[in-house]
Amino acid sequence: MPADSESEVTSKARSAVTDPDRFVRKNYFPTMIFQYDIEDSEQLNKTLLELVYAEREQGVAVNKSNTAALGSWHSATGLHKNPAYEPLLTEVNAALGRISEDLSYASHQVLRVTSMWSIINPPGNGNRAHIHPNSLWSGVYYVQASDSGGKIEFIDPRTVLIMNQPKYEEKKKRPRDCWTKVTYKPVAGRMLIFPAWLYHGVDPNLSKKSGRAGDRVIVSFNINQVKK
Repeated sequence: MPADSESEVTSKARSAVTDPDRFVRKNYFPTMIFQYDIEDSEQLNKTLLELVYAEREQGVAVNKSNTAALGSWHSATGLHKNPAYEPLLTEVNAALGRISEDLSYASHQVLRVTSMWSIINPPGNGNRAHIHPNSLWSGVYYVQASDSGGKIEFIDPRTVLIMNQPKYEEKKKRPRDCWTKVTYKPVAGRMLIFPAWLYHGVDPNLSKKSGRAGDRVIVSFNINQVKK
């Protein structure tokens, strides 16, 4: 029999890659970010604001990813031990229970907050990119923030970023699976829970509001599995 022509071979190849049974795409090793919006969070946020500013007035502060020299304030990390924060912890624990169930975590283990702190970023302040060692998950809850209060940016940690990246169509949005970073606007009443190893930073707060109304105020926390 005569050999297939080059055009016939090309046609067959093109047909093969459009066959869903022969050309299969599978995604592995996902990076999960959970978003949870607390219903009717106004009163909770009002209470948390009072607690956070009272904590700052006590003069206790640490310097982590924030820039204290520019006015950014970071509390100590034991807020989860303060009963006044229990209403927030109740919401966090509900979200953690859902995550444990969705991911089929061991039934004799439970996800629990092991450290918690607050940050006040006045206009002009953000947070340097960092990770949270010795934790399984980390989270942030937005107490007060405007759209210009500083987006949180999550960065793909894989070494492809420093090796060799493909070129994409300039005027076409690349597929989500090919993103190398993602940002979230701060929304009061919203919680984000993400892998503690995932690099993240916060853009500067560009709010034009004066006084405390211009501050970006969050409560953040680290999470580990503990025995029930």
